[in-house]
Amino acid sequence: MRFHQVAPVSKSKAAADRAAAMVADLAPGTPGGVDAEIDVTWHDRLTAVDCGQNLERIGCPHCGMSIGTEWWSALLEANCEDGFATLAVELPCCGVESALDALDYDWPCGFARFEIAVWNPDRSWFTNEELAALAEALGHPVRQIRAHI
Repeated sequence: MRFHQVAPVSKSKAAADRAAAMVADLAPGTPGGVDAEIDVTWHDRLTAVDCGQNLERIGCPHCGMSIGTEWWSALLEANCEDGFATLAVELPCCGVESALDALDYDWPCGFARFEIAVWNPDRSWFTNEELAALAEALGHPVRQIRAHI
């Protein structure tokens, strides 16, 4: 599970610490087993936070066509080192200019300057109420992304 936000780093450090502590309480790991590992990462530029092998389909919000995951993979590869300067792209299906975060990802994906990754949480998706509490702690909306890597 990964959560991300796009708020400026300078005003968010204390909020990020609060949210990471909340995540640790919500996903402690397996009872009597392995503790969940929580990584807090700050990115200099917008970075893709994808769902890995969970990605089944990407839909175009303009023409409704399916966008090949090969296109997505190539885009991630081209921007993996330096991140994204902009989310604006020309879509391969219909040629329309759009934002990457506006695409319809079947398994959620996103873009962030900050993320909290939880490895081996031993639980399912966080509830809407838990996500709302995390968003309140951060002072910014969050998106939950389950990655199969």
